[in-house]
Amino acid sequence: MDLKNSEKNQTSLVFCVNGERFELCNVHPSTTLLEFLRSQTRFKSVKLGCGEGGCGACVVLISKYDPFLDRVDDFTASSCLTLLCSIHGCSITTSEGIGNSRQGFHPIHERFAGFHASQCGFCTPGMCISLLGTLVNAEKTNRPEPPSGFSKVTVSEAEKAIAGNLCRCTGYRPIADACKSFAVDVDMEDLGFNSFWTKGETKDLKLSRLPQYDHHHKNIKFPLFLKEMKHDLCIVSEKHSWHKPTSLKELQSLLELNRADETRMKLVVSNTSMGYYKDKKVYDMYIDLSGLDELSHIRKDRTGIEIGAAVSISKAIEALKAESRGDFLSDFAMILEKIADHMGKVASGFIRNTASVGGNLVIAQKNNFPSDIATILLAVDSLVHIMSGTQFEWLTLEEFLERPPLSSESVLLSIKIPSLETIKSTSSEQRNRFHFETYRASPRPLGNALPHLNAAFLVEVSPSDDSGGSRIDACRLSFGAYGNKHAIRAKTVEEFFTGKMLSVSVLHEAVNLLKATIVPKDENTKTAYRSSLAAGFIFQFFNPLIESSAGVTNFHLNGYSNFPFEKDFELKENQKQVHRNKIATLLSSGNQILEAGNEYYPIGEPIVKSGAALQASGEAVYVDDIPSPSNCLHGAYIYSSKPLARVRSIKLSPDLQLDGVKDIISSKDIPSGGENIGSKSIFGTEPLFAEEIARCIGERLAVVVADSQKLADIAANSTIVDYDIENLEPPILSVEDAVKRSSFFEVPPFLYPKHVGDISKGMAEADHKILSAEMKLGSQYYFYMETQTALAVPDEDNCITVYSSSQCPEYTHSTIARCLGIPESKVRVITRRVGGGFGGKAIKSIATAASCAVAAQKLCRPVRMYLNRKTDMIMAGGRHPMKITYSVGFKNDGKITALELQILIDAGIYVDISSAMPHNIVSALKKYDWGALSFDIKVCRTNLPSRSAMRGPGELQGSFIAEAVIENVSATLSMDVDSVRSVNLHTHKSLQLFYEHCCGEPFEYTLPSIWSKLSISANYEQRSEMVKEFNRSSIWRKRGISRVPVVFQLTLRSTPGKVSILSDGSVVVEVGGIELGQGLWTKVKQMAAFALGTIECDGSESLLDKVRVVQADTVSLIQGGFTAGSTTSESSCEAVRLSCDILVERLKPLKEKLQEEMGSINWENLILQAYTQSVNLSASSYYIPSNNSMMYLNYGAAVSEVEIDLLTGETRFLQTDIIYDCGQSLNPAVDLGQIEGAFVQGLGFFMLEEYETNLDGLVLANGTWNYKIPTVDTIPQQFNVEILNSGHHQQRVLSSKASGEPPLLLAASVHCATRAAIKEARKQLLSWSNEEGPDSTFLLGVPATMPVVKELSGLDIVERYLKWKMSKV
Repeated sequence: MDLKNSEKNQTSLVFCVNGERFELCNVHPSTTLLEFLRSQTRFKSVKLGCGEGGCGACVVLISKYDPFLDRVDDFTASSCLTLLCSIHGCSITTSEGIGNSRQGFHPIHERFAGFHASQCGFCTPGMCISLLGTLVNAEKTNRPEPPSGFSKVTVSEAEKAIAGNLCRCTGYRPIADACKSFAVDVDMEDLGFNSFWTKGETKDLKLSRLPQYDHHHKNIKFPLFLKEMKHDLCIVSEKHSWHKPTSLKELQSLLELNRADETRMKLVVSNTSMGYYKDKKVYDMYIDLSGLDELSHIRKDRTGIEIGAAVSISKAIEALKAESRGDFLSDFAMILEKIADHMGKVASGFIRNTASVGGNLVIAQKNNFPSDIATILLAVDSLVHIMSGTQFEWLTLEEFLERPPLSSESVLLSIKIPSLETIKSTSSEQRNRFHFETYRASPRPLGNALPHLNAAFLVEVSPSDDSGGSRIDACRLSFGAYGNKHAIRAKTVEEFFTGKMLSVSVLHEAVNLLKATIVPKDENTKTAYRSSLAAGFIFQFFNPLIESSAGVTNFHLNGYSNFPFEKDFELKENQKQVHRNKIATLLSSGNQILEAGNEYYPIGEPIVKSGAALQASGEAVYVDDIPSPSNCLHGAYIYSSKPLARVRSIKLSPDLQLDGVKDIISSKDIPSGGENIGSKSIFGTEPLFAEEIARCIGERLAVVVADSQKLADIAANSTIVDYDIENLEPPILSVEDAVKRSSFFEVPPFLYPKHVGDISKGMAEADHKILSAEMKLGSQYYFYMETQTALAVPDEDNCITVYSSSQCPEYTHSTIARCLGIPESKVRVITRRVGGGFGGKAIKSIATAASCAVAAQKLCRPVRMYLNRKTDMIMAGGRHPMKITYSVGFKNDGKITALELQILIDAGIYVDISSAMPHNIVSALKKYDWGALSFDIKVCRTNLPSRSAMRGPGELQGSFIAEAVIENVSATLSMDVDSVRSVNLHTHKSLQLFYEHCCGEPFEYTLPSIWSKLSISANYEQRSEMVKEFNRSSIWRKRGISRVPVVFQLTLRSTPGKVSILSDGSVVVEVGGIELGQGLWTKVKQMAAFALGTIECDGSESLLDKVRVVQADTVSLIQGGFTAGSTTSESSCEAVRLSCDILVERLKPLKEKLQEEMGSINWENLILQAYTQSVNLSASSYYIPSNNSMMYLNYGAAVSEVEIDLLTGETRFLQTDIIYDCGQSLNPAVDLGQIEGAFVQGLGFFMLEEYETNLDGLVLANGTWNYKIPTVDTIPQQFNVEILNSGHHQQRVLSSKASGEPPLLLAASVHCATRAAIKEARKQLLSWSNEEGPDSTFLLGVPATMPVVKELSGLDIVERYLKWKMSKV
């Protein structure tokens, strides 16, 4: 990119970033703001998380001067979609631009750190900017001045500020608290655990301790010179051009030019459609429509409101809300407000700020985008204004959607919402009223997710003097596009309703007619579910009209009223009430109870995570933030698109003229003496590249190496691979196939778990048996925010340094050495921090580092890779799916006597860590006393991507299988499931039988006390009764509550540590463990400060600030092992303690001598003297856990309460209470974050995340659009966590216990509560049909998504209710 002026360019692109001026003359129009910031500036806080506007990691604040209104507009935007040329004349602010370590952090950064709201930190800068945008815009309102330290923002707005931002680590609760701390109406008592104050302090004291916030934002200044700039822009080079016309005439001539010489042209406003449609075409000319007045205006008159096609969705919302407060008819005002409310759930704030209303409609018409906006505007008879060449015409939106896609010379100019006067029926009377409502069933209440179905209904209703009911005079019913080409009107149903008096029988007939009308054309969509939603929406809309008519009629009959409009008023109030319920404000809160330990100060203190403020400001360096060395190349994978095929050739597409593509690296490029090895574990290896045969979809075939990551990705996407399947057996694509063909991985005998008890005897003792019950569990994707990434730099003497985002640099190191055929001494792997791992950056990260190393060695140039999200999701493998068949015997009281299981695990094509799965599954399954336990577990080899460790690998599934068995037993006996759980909990005696080597002493078995304590603290008994009462009185919502235990077996591994004291007394620490966001560095710092503090000289109590933990370097510290299994923090701490003990022993004689001479000595002087006297001040150790301390059990329990919507299948997570045993926590703040984050990740697995594939195993859920992890609006609304400080545990590291994985398993409580709610729904369904006995042995799938819940609650629930209602009349 040429940054100098060039004479042939008509003008240059000018903008500012964090106050720095940039002027560019030769810019490729397809360059995004994110690409520029990350490759051409020093500002790296903007991260690439998804590249499609779905995660918020790349959010920036854009400030733009409006010369007509003489004001600066500030809005957040996704820099990954924003084209660089479109920010001409703008000022960009990133997280490091509002504060940093050099100039001082911003209060947003400090509060994020202090509320413990950053773990891996990759998403944090984007979160900070999303909040900043909300704060900046709140200050522009005419609300009253807030008290000092607060902003004008409300609690609800503050929390919604981050609704579009994804985080995989924290569970969102602390992030929401950090945001809410700025709100003027915040209740300080409601803010969760933080480092600023302790419980019980006054509000004033708390406020004085918060980092002070200046709501005038003096540090964000709009550069004056940008105000004087012209906003038209024309950048022309030989191959491409960018034009920003300022008149329609200019636009027409550009379009004409295009028609004449067939220029490949792209019309853009904000480019957000690229997030959904990955447009891979190459264009010669880009035309920016945002400078045209005709497309940017908002006009209103008596005929309605007209919105320019280039107006952003956010601006449209603002205008509609303003008009709804204005002088329109009250019914029209209501309609505009509801349209605005619905638009507020489209995408997320930072997309709505730039995405245009017209663009949304055009992609709905052109690309069949399932647009909410098209649906809601269709219901109000909207019009669109089109320019084709020099011709102008108005069309109805319906006509526009039905037409062929707009031609290249046609432009949508504006959209008009007509006033009600223009659409009233001819027979309209004064008393007639309009009723309007919009609907969307979406996996996320606040948007940032496409709906399963959307709809909007407008009806004109007149009261009937005769019957007291309501007559439909006119109606428009529109339904969204999912499975259809575009939004449609249900005209047969409209005609059916028109002129009819509303009644239950009319509604019943209409619903049946509708289900025959709204049938999605796409067979792969969840057709029955969507038809059911359509019926539910119609019912939700019309039923209140029927019920209010009926209610008012009775009221009149009783003679209490003779006001003719009372009915009308009540109807309006009823509608408002329904509306209010629908958009309930999101407000999450929680209580945290934890105890700081003071015995080993500063161990046990809830200190802020090391580097949290750096992460928030964006200064923390991840692998892809390391500046590219000169001559650096970039790689992208070519992967197999066939599950089993011979690869005959790989070629680049001849259509592409890609000058910067340097090479294609494959197995043929493995150096002589090297091995084709891409990863290794103790169970086996995996090839780096397929050689002759590709054995699964997603298997690496080669790496394209090019001058930029964008170019490499384009080349890889356009590669032509020639496959041949002749004489190959069919691929194995299921565990059933694997069994038929005996395709299994071996499990080493030492790892295969032991059976417990006598299964035949247990079964013989049973009063009841369930035989051969089946269930399946699917996969889950890691969704670390930072995808797989590495940078390899060749060095002298055939050496190589590789920077890798890895949980196991040691394994990466030895794999690279084997791959290159060089001694390990010539390889160096460095990992500073990882942007989220969860097991996916262990074995799975090695191949990326090895690929870079092979390419770098061959080309003698640095090579880096950063996988795009789609490639990462296709290749990742994720959690192990499995099929379970079990038989269980049990007594009349619910006590289980025997459990027998057959489990088939889908391991994929290479072994990875899969041979450890049987052990892990059984260890978690044993949490109940089964009497006798027997199992046959097979690890199946299939032609699918290799599965790998994912947080709680095997344990999550094992624990859930146990709960599913318990649920089935209780259903069979018609017993309360909680009592069945309680009766099957272990005694210490049975615990010894099931966990013979790690059960610990009786006092260490804390589960029975946790179980009882949770019952009281979560108010379990009383809430269970309240749930029953709610279910008795509520027809359309049902609640469930469930209590679930966890017993988790943990294993410590050998870990190295090294401590060095420098001459000024500062301390550098190295450990084998990697900082993944789990707070390992923080705990290690605390341990170093405590252990060195035992020297007891003056100032040694303040050592914490002197300690720095540095990056893992495989040459500096060997035998680093794995960071996995939750215990690496405690192992690393113990290794550091051993190293510190050595140093203290060396320093003690000198300290005693100096004390005798001087009376007292401070730390700095002691170290200075030690240096002069040649005391060795560097010590390393290798902690090897003893047989007694290697394994232990941990315990916890959770109660969760949910509410399901029977019309949509939506599950709301009302409350979760957790008690978790951390022993004596090394850092309760860090452990609290681990508990909450793990639980929410588990909630994703059980309720939300569908890792869908096609029949060949190709991942279909390959981005943020179709893979939905939890967001701030899908966590428990009330989230209470108590960390149990369970006293001394002699064999533990300072009595501590791990917290990273076990709480994940407790999320099963949400699934079990959902099952309980569905059970109530099914009972109600049967009661309407007068059928006997509830069908309670149903199987609730995982994940229990909206379609799954709805199907089990009754797809025909509306029809059955109406039928029942009619039978009662």
